[in-house]
Amino acid sequence: MADTKKQIKRDYTYAVGRRKDASARVRLYTSVKEGLVWGDQVVSKDQMLVNGEPIEHYFSGPVAKTKYQLPLALTNTLGKYAVTVKVEGGGKNGQLQALVLGISRALSALDREKNRPVLKAKGLLKQDSRIRQRRMVGTGGKARRKKQSPKR
Repeated sequence: MADTKKQIKRDYTYAVGRRKDASARVRLYTSVKEGLVWGDQVVSKDQMLVNGEPIEHYFSGPVAKTKYQLPLALTNTLGKYAVTVKVEGGGKNGQLQALVLGISRALSALDREKNRPVLKAKGLLKQDSRIRQRRMVGTGGKARRKKQSPKR
C-alpha cells in the first residue's frame, strides 16, 4: 500500500519560546510569496503579525518595540523576513519575552554559524525557566502567606 500523503515544502522556520505561563509559536518566513494569507491578514515581506494583528497594535510602545526588534537588529535581518506568531497564556510582559526567545531560536535555526554566537552573547537564547509557585495548603490561598499567629 503506497503512502498517499503529499510532501509539503515549508518556506518558514518554526520555533517555540516560553516564559512563565506564556507560550509563543513563531514562524519566520524566508520566502514570502505574493498573497501569503495568515488568518484574515495578508503578510508582506517585512511584516510581523501576532495573533492575526500587526505587532505594533499587540505590543504597543517604544520599549516593547526595541525588545521584539532586538534579535532581528543584532543579526542584520530587520526587514528581510515576515514573522507570524501565535501567543497564548500569561501576561503581556511574559508573552513579549516568549516572543523574543522564539524569534531568537528561529534565527539561530536558520543560520547557526552566523546568528547563534551573536544572539548567545546577548543572552537571547537563554530560557528563563522561573514559573509561578503553586499555592500551599494552609496558607490562605497564597503561595508564601502564613496564617496569623494568635495573640497571647
